[in-house]
Amino acid sequence: MCPAPAAPPGLDVPDRTAVLSPVVGQAHVPDRSASKERTIMRVRNLGILAHVDAGKTTLTERILFTTGATHKKGEVHDGTTVTDFDPQERDRGITIFAAAVSCDWAGHRLNLIDTPGHVDFSDEVERSLRVLDGAVAVFDGVAGVEPQSEAVWRTADRYGVPRIAFVNKLDRAGASFPAAVRSIRDRLDVVALVVQVPIGAENEFRGVIDLVGRRAWVDGDPSVITEMSPEVARARRALEEQVAELHPAALEELGDISDSTLRAAIRDLTLKGEAVPVLCGSAYRDKGIEPLLDAIVDYLPAPAPAGGDLAALVFKVHTTRTGRLTYLRVYDGTITKGDTVWDAGAGRAERIARILRVQADRHTEIDRATAGDIVAVAGVKSAQVGATLSRRAHPVLLEAPRITDPLVSVAVEARTGADGQRLPQALAALAEEDPSLTVRVDAETGQTLLSGLGELHLEVAVEKLRRRTGLVITMGRPRVAYRETVHRGVTGSLYRHVKQDGGSGQFAHVVLDVAPGEGFTFTSAVTGGRVPAEYIRAVEAGCREALAEGPLEGHPVAGLRVTLTDGQTHPKDSSELAFRTAGKLGLREALSACEMVILEPVAEITVSAPAETLGAVLGDLAARRGQVTDSGVRTVTALVPLAELFGYATRLLSRTHGRGSFTSRPAGYRPAA
Repeated sequence: MCPAPAAPPGLDVPDRTAVLSPVVGQAHVPDRSASKERTIMRVRNLGILAHVDAGKTTLTERILFTTGATHKKGEVHDGTTVTDFDPQERDRGITIFAAAVSCDWAGHRLNLIDTPGHVDFSDEVERSLRVLDGAVAVFDGVAGVEPQSEAVWRTADRYGVPRIAFVNKLDRAGASFPAAVRSIRDRLDVVALVVQVPIGAENEFRGVIDLVGRRAWVDGDPSVITEMSPEVARARRALEEQVAELHPAALEELGDISDSTLRAAIRDLTLKGEAVPVLCGSAYRDKGIEPLLDAIVDYLPAPAPAGGDLAALVFKVHTTRTGRLTYLRVYDGTITKGDTVWDAGAGRAERIARILRVQADRHTEIDRATAGDIVAVAGVKSAQVGATLSRRAHPVLLEAPRITDPLVSVAVEARTGADGQRLPQALAALAEEDPSLTVRVDAETGQTLLSGLGELHLEVAVEKLRRRTGLVITMGRPRVAYRETVHRGVTGSLYRHVKQDGGSGQFAHVVLDVAPGEGFTFTSAVTGGRVPAEYIRAVEAGCREALAEGPLEGHPVAGLRVTLTDGQTHPKDSSELAFRTAGKLGLREALSACEMVILEPVAEITVSAPAETLGAVLGDLAARRGQVTDSGVRTVTALVPLAELFGYATRLLSRTHGRGSFTSRPAGYRPAA
């Protein structure tokens, strides 16, 4: 047996032979034997979430290697990762498409989805989180909480997904575990339970100490700590006191909390969303991977026990050379190869030709999928992202993932007439795979417009189209999605819709008040039954139709409150159609009388650059109509119109002699200058 490495000052780490001693029985050592028969309680469906370059793909690769799912370590910089298998991901060195993989640990099946970290692909994260039970949020040990890591954290909050935090890259110069923990607590406003502490720092970082199981992990092997150093004992005591404040079982044992009670209490707090365990390590250096896997098993939830009729949610569609693959999360019941299932939303039957266990771009055919499984199926021809597959006799509709409205558009056109005929179908297939992409034809110019979440999002989509179809496509300069809103409203705007063309006519009389608001709200203040309830609903539907084009430049309208204050009906000629038309045309007329303003999308960007170049960076931001909100020695945060950020990366490199970088995230809309 190899001798144990020297322990850092103040830490008593016994020789590795201690692992075989009776002391081990006092520590938590998960059973890592493979289990042929797994119950749903031995499944963990989780995502790996992070800001771009925090190291989540490397972490996923190390998890696959450590669990024996792969036999070689994939590296992002070498383009050899399992999950970043798309050619564009390997060319660009970033995750673009969410990839599902599976592995075994401690007798549990771990189904992981490695999600993108770039803001332009945030909808991939959204769709993944909708079908996951838990997540590991990865943070850079130097940068702490970054803009996109905060954004995906809020998305996980919205879906109620329990999380573990993993502070990565502690071997880097400038890495600080305490600073990273503070940023998690301050930026994310969570109760952060430090369940591990690092051994060493920066280039002296050599492993981690599990405070709950009282083990030290150095070079991948655990050693039981028979005697804690004062520093480690203080960290364990602080964890016990923090947990005891939140959990009654731990409070009862305060002063002598057993490992099992502490672990159970932390799990309970994690599942309820009342606290987040914080772990640490360096994925690239293989530090902290095994205890992270143990924590996934210990603290993250299993799928909810089920036993009812089939309910499966479509969260991803992917077109391959051999056909269409539809990715499902099975929530209830069982799907068997050859089954006919029911798309309740579309009212359409679909046949399951094959069921596939997914390992990134590799698939293994299986005969059935049960509750808790994440699989791909072949044979489903039409079900879209967000569709629920169930039994026709027991139709079910599950909540679909939210789709973000596009922010940026580009004109795309084919070089040749033959390619032009194929382009619409190819674009439709692209939008089917990625619902955050939309395709429309501009009524005035006749151009085909592809809209998405950012410049990179559109570049990737068009390049994907070129590689997949061989079409020769040109892409115009990106254009942002403007909005129009009400700055000063009107009251008592009367619209009378009367139409007589033989037979039954159309009659509707509405009076509308329009005022600034949040989003779009419609209320009725009509009394005395002057407008029946079904006609009021028709007026609202007509008003929603009117929001498609504003009176200034034809942009969609947002940010208004409409009140129906009065109206009249005709005993014969009034109908829902008449009042819907009156609502649409009446609101258009009222908006023309309002004081309207154009809104443009803005982004919050954080620029990192050498101190001597910050003056040039600030000057450039001012020229781009940027509003600086925070400035440090090497960083600047600003709100900048999205239209001004096209090509900014190249300009920033020029201004900072190749040493500047920036991150961005959507920050809503503001009046255009």
